[in-house]
Amino acid sequence: MAAEPNAGPAGTGTIEGIQDAFRARDYIADRSLATAVFLALQLGRPLLLEGEAGVGKTELAKVLSATLGARLIRLQCYEGLDVNAAVYEWNYPRQMLEIRLLEARGEASSANAHDIFGPEFLIRRPLLQALEGDATSEPPVLLIDEIDRADEEFEAYLLEILSDFQVTVPEIGTIKAERPPRVILTSNRTREVHDALKRRCLYHWIDYPSAQKEFEIVQARVPEAPERLAREVVGFVHHLREADLTKVPGIAETLDWAAALLSLGARELAPELVDETLGVVLKYEEDIRRIRGETSRRYLQEAASHA
Repeated sequence: MAAEPNAGPAGTGTIEGIQDAFRARDYIADRSLATAVFLALQLGRPLLLEGEAGVGKTELAKVLSATLGARLIRLQCYEGLDVNAAVYEWNYPRQMLEIRLLEARGEASSANAHDIFGPEFLIRRPLLQALEGDATSEPPVLLIDEIDRADEEFEAYLLEILSDFQVTVPEIGTIKAERPPRVILTSNRTREVHDALKRRCLYHWIDYPSAQKEFEIVQARVPEAPERLAREVVGFVHHLREADLTKVPGIAETLDWAAALLSLGARELAPELVDETLGVVLKYEEDIRRIRGETSRRYLQEAASHA
């Protein structure tokens, strides 16, 4: 017999509850995404989110943390990321100070490694912080952001942590989480994540939203924007995503553009206004030159006709 769903904080014991809780925090999650989050919580499995930059992967972890009332611990991945930056390192200045104190007290000759390699000398980085969460509070949400930017060697090291939620510090021993953190990994797919890591995770691809869903997102995140402006912005951005651009805009750029236009007092899009503010939504000069002028006017006319 299947286990009874865990009620969880803030009604996260149902898929609909997750959708409602996320919407209350201005995050519009479709049912398939809410189902992935629900299963990750119920099964205690990490959730790997892949998708283009700016579609809301990182934001989901932040919203989940707020929904659960849990601490968010973020590890931003990059090339060359190692154990010292991700898990722990020794506080060498404090160790040296302790050695000087032992010498001053005449105790240096009888000291051993435990005197300077104890837990009090550890600098805890994000992964160790997540494992040592307070057992009396809600387990933290561990966000491992842009795992595809880390080296494969670090990805392999991560397997032990995601398998057993423990890490070994040679001088101290094995540190195991009393209550495993909720883990969200994100990837922009600049390279493929190794199969061994994927097998330890549930998986969900976050695509660009439909025009209607993106309009709802703009309404939720930029509520002061007039409906016509919001629809025109969304329609224009959807045309940009179909163009041959170096970098197409994500949802983050849509929201930035709507907020920027609103700050300029715009109630609807106009050709000159679009050309003047393309740098908010496009990040490459060649893309701006390709769209500015005749192309932007055509996109605007089509977006306005559906607003």
